[in-house]
Amino acid sequence: MSDLSISLTLDGAPDLPSAPLQALYRVTGRSTPELRRSILAGEPLFTAALFGREHITAAPRLEKTIAFLTEHDLGFSLTETSDGVHTPIDLATLREILEPGAGLAGA
Repeated sequence: MSDLSISLTLDGAPDLPSAPLQALYRVTGRSTPELRRSILAGEPLFTAALFGREHITAAPRLEKTIAFLTEHDLGFSLTETSDGVHTPIDLATLREILEPGAGLAGA
């Protein structure tokens, strides 16, 4: 299987207040200064390496980060990286990656 990761980047590089950064720290495990720098630079807030040793912790962190951002109306984009190729994806595609066949029920 190829190396696969999903990166999550906030839209518009907002300068978030401390409270959301602290909440994101608890979800992602990245320090608040590190999160702030990444967000302001338009770099990924979180990258989850999937289907490797870290999948068991990375996938739930990715899902919790998405839930937090959605709950707080913070726009974001997702990028799939496979074998060095970066491809924008949507949430439906992410769900299919994380739960193959889940979207095929009743088809």
